[in-house]
Amino acid sequence: MAPARLGRWIPVVLWAGVIFGLSSIPSLGTGLGVWDLVLRKLAHLAEYAVLGALVYRAAPRVPVAIGLAAAYAATDEWHQTFVRGRHGSPLDWLVDTAGLVAGIGLLRRATHE
Repeated sequence: MAPARLGRWIPVVLWAGVIFGLSSIPSLGTGLGVWDLVLRKLAHLAEYAVLGALVYRAAPRVPVAIGLAAAYAATDEWHQTFVRGRHGSPLDWLVDTAGLVAGIGLLRRATHE
C-alpha cells in the first residue's frame, strides 16, 4: 500500500480510538429524561457519520466502507457490554450504521461523486 493511501487510515484509527474512549466511560446519563436518550442517539449518529466519512475516504468503495464501519460499530456495542453502567444494543448499532451511511453520503455529495 502506498504511503499516501496508508496515511488515509491514520484519521480512521484515531477517530475509532475516540469512539472507544467515549464508549469506555461508565454511565453517561445526563439525568435529562427523554432528552438524555435523544442526545445520546444524536451523539451516536454524529460520531459514526464522521467515522463513515473517514473510512470512505480511506477505502472509497461504498460497500467496503459501510461494511468496515458497521463491523467496528458492532465491536463497539460489544465492548460496551463490559463497561459498568453501559450496555450493547442492536438499536444503537442501527443508529451507528445510519450515521455512517449519512457520513458517507455527505462526503460523496460534497465531493460530487
